[in-house]
Amino acid sequence: MADTKVYRASTTAPVNIAVVKYWGKRDAKLNLPTNSSLSVTLSQADLRTLTTASCSASYPEGDSLMLNGEASDISGARTQACFRELRARRAALETVNASLPKLSTMPLRLVSENNFPTAAGLASSAAGFAALVQAIANLYELQDSPSELSLIARQGSGSACRSLFGGYVAWRMGDKEDGSDSMADLVAPASHWPNMRALILVASAAKKGVSSTSGMQQTVATSGLFQQRITKVVPANMDLMEEAIKNKDFAKFAEVTMRDSNSFHACCADTYPPIFYMNDVSRAAIRAVEAINAKAGKSIAAYTFDAGPNCVVYYLEEEAPTVLGAFAGVLNGVSGWKDGSADVKSSVKLDDGLAATLKEGVSRVIMTGVGEGPLKTEEYLVSEDGQPVKR
Repeated sequence: MADTKVYRASTTAPVNIAVVKYWGKRDAKLNLPTNSSLSVTLSQADLRTLTTASCSASYPEGDSLMLNGEASDISGARTQACFRELRARRAALETVNASLPKLSTMPLRLVSENNFPTAAGLASSAAGFAALVQAIANLYELQDSPSELSLIARQGSGSACRSLFGGYVAWRMGDKEDGSDSMADLVAPASHWPNMRALILVASAAKKGVSSTSGMQQTVATSGLFQQRITKVVPANMDLMEEAIKNKDFAKFAEVTMRDSNSFHACCADTYPPIFYMNDVSRAAIRAVEAINAKAGKSIAAYTFDAGPNCVVYYLEEEAPTVLGAFAGVLNGVSGWKDGSADVKSSVKLDDGLAATLKEGVSRVIMTGVGEGPLKTEEYLVSEDGQPVKR
């Protein structure tokens, strides 16, 4: 009797935003980075990917993925590498224990949903690949640790390896050619510094002009500043950042975060031809953070930008009135404010030019904070008979 049962498992996975940036590959095929990086995992209550992995001998040949209701191309080398690695680990278990169902031989059907815009510079691929790898690992009942799974997720999307942990996460670049030591590890759990918050100013939800992958390769090939960044700037920033997190020293955390973001975007500008991910709205957000910190007499807010125009502002919960109030003063008309935050009055008043640029250019805000790693869930996007769930 053929096994027609549908096997399934679901997980959610978080977005992470790096405070020491990953930019540049030393091996494009294995997604090995030119430098280590460090990130804050954001709360899944606000930003998460939900993925159900299922398999069945009754499925038609070939694996499939639906993302946000649309068929997604999985023929790419990166996705295939993830499938291959996970299948090999399941097959090893099946070899040891002959009574296990042969899930490694069955076609995979994956269904995934984000609760935020895809490819808008909000690290959707990080959450996406972390969820894909974790869901299949759950389906296959693999016993691998988050660090071991991060080796697989890294091959899908570099920054995805950091989304396999909650809290404060380092991706160690490693030096082995096969990438077996290029993996994520936990610097501190969310509970260590739980009052870290993030305000994301979504400057544009459009897809970005230069993809991260091609942008990185151009920078590595043409930027003179880049060598200085990977040999001196980042190693120093990694040490300073780990120290700041350990000591919960926000002023140091803020300075390193802002300097590292500036260094990364300087390397983008130093690429030939130059790459500009930031725009006028991004620069106005920087000036706003500087105004907030100047008024406070110390750093109580820190900006950072990934490969896109969105500004992520880190701050501690106790400074929320000052930080949120400054932005709410000009952006109270956009969506995303929680629990009356839009009405908070701050001692900081942004100058009219900045206010006008922000008002015109920020389409929504996302209020969130530090959060946990992937969470197993009983919420399925594939029904027991193998069909995508209509939602």
